[in-house]
Amino acid sequence: MARDRKRTRRRGRPDELITILDFVRLATTRFVEAKLAFGHGTPDPAAEAIFLVGEALHLPLHRTESFLNARLTAPERQSILALIEARIQTRKPAAYLVHRAYLQELPFYVDERVIVPRSYIAELLNGELFDAGGSGLIADPGAVARMLDLCTGSGCLAIVACNKFPNAKVDAVDISAPALQVAKINVADHGLSDRITLHKGDLFAPVAGTKYDLILSNPPYVKHAAMQRLPPEYRHEPALALDGGSDGLRLVRRILDEAPRHLKPNGALLCEIGTGRAALERSCPTLPFVWLDTEDSSGEVFWIEASGLQKRSRARRA
Repeated sequence: MARDRKRTRRRGRPDELITILDFVRLATTRFVEAKLAFGHGTPDPAAEAIFLVGEALHLPLHRTESFLNARLTAPERQSILALIEARIQTRKPAAYLVHRAYLQELPFYVDERVIVPRSYIAELLNGELFDAGGSGLIADPGAVARMLDLCTGSGCLAIVACNKFPNAKVDAVDISAPALQVAKINVADHGLSDRITLHKGDLFAPVAGTKYDLILSNPPYVKHAAMQRLPPEYRHEPALALDGGSDGLRLVRRILDEAPRHLKPNGALLCEIGTGRAALERSCPTLPFVWLDTEDSSGEVFWIEASGLQKRSRARRA
């Protein structure tokens, strides 16, 4: 009992915590002490604390700092304290605790049926692929009519893509029925049920015979041996969405093999593979990959056009 009282004094009693800033400070300190892992939408303890407190209070994204001096009610204080404890005790990503994640500032419902959205492809869709002068990889977003999102998970990339390609109809495929239940929620929340069609199946199987202007994929790419070394936060996510086989590229190779049959002549594939670039280039030395960088990554996403993929098809037939 004495030890519990000492712990309460050190952390601060609820009646000593008054403002939002008090709780952000407390959460940050507690997260550092607990040596939590981050990367599910927030890069560090302070960012995670702001996210968790802001979402608990339903504050606008990126506006939490405007409310830091606001005083909290007793029920709000208790709710936030419970979330802080849950984050530490369960080691679940904060996004699962509040059922909310953001990708390129778009909100998505998430739970443990899907991984927490964090694809670099979303950032590329928001700028790198386009160029008003016509020199980008995609000069005219309006000309993209049919798209495919493989391993769609929560549906986040399909939804981001709809915002960037105003005329596109999107097929979104996942092998996981529970993941597609979450994707259905997000597609409806964003009012895109008329543009995004969800399919259950193994990669291209549900869309056989269909050809696309653009194929997106953020497939599982964690090496199998590394799965057990992941921090607890990552092991709360579905292994099916993370485990990429012995070298992390099992599904990536299948996508490269099958994509030529599903791309229009001027189509292209955009795929995220984590840190597997060297291994992929060794196994596919003739393919003309274009490697794309983002603010926080280098060489983890490739672009390859249909004409380049035909080389792999011809080599496999030879």
